[in-house]
Amino acid sequence: MGYWNTRGLRGSAFEEIINKTNDVYRQQKLAIIQKIPTSITPVQFDKENRTITLAYFEQRSTVDYMGVVQGIPVCFDAKETALKNLPLKNIHAHQIEFMDDFQQNGGASFLLVYFRAFDEAYFLPFSQLKAWYEEAKVGGRKSIPYDSFDKKYRIQNKQGYLLHYLEPLNLYVSNL
Repeated sequence: MGYWNTRGLRGSAFEEIINKTNDVYRQQKLAIIQKIPTSITPVQFDKENRTITLAYFEQRSTVDYMGVVQGIPVCFDAKETALKNLPLKNIHAHQIEFMDDFQQNGGASFLLVYFRAFDEAYFLPFSQLKAWYEEAKVGGRKSIPYDSFDKKYRIQNKQGYLLHYLEPLNLYVSNL
């Protein structure tokens, strides 16, 4: 069983941007995307600050977000890295399995990846993620280099959206 501590908040700024973007998408009736909470059981509390300082995860999480975009079911995870690559150790086998099952049932699975070193975010289709993941399992590279991210899937901040990821999603879906 996994444990949560102060490192459990990594990527929360990126997720907050995604959450705000999702709010705008919903207001404009473009999509309904929900953040999926991860169930935890608190073990230690800081009573003075009224915060949980140690907890364990009750079950493995699947992905960070699920919803529907213009009739297309979607599920995705948000990843943030300070490196010039995305370490595949940050993506677990049960997440790959869930995203694969979701895709096989007619949905679109993907990652949103933020590279702090470049201040850039990318849409990574599940098919590409799975190829890298499978390669790593048989001794290949254990990370996806920044240069391997397709520039056509770079997520722009425009049209009033903090992270307009529906544009690369639309591009991806139209090419299926």
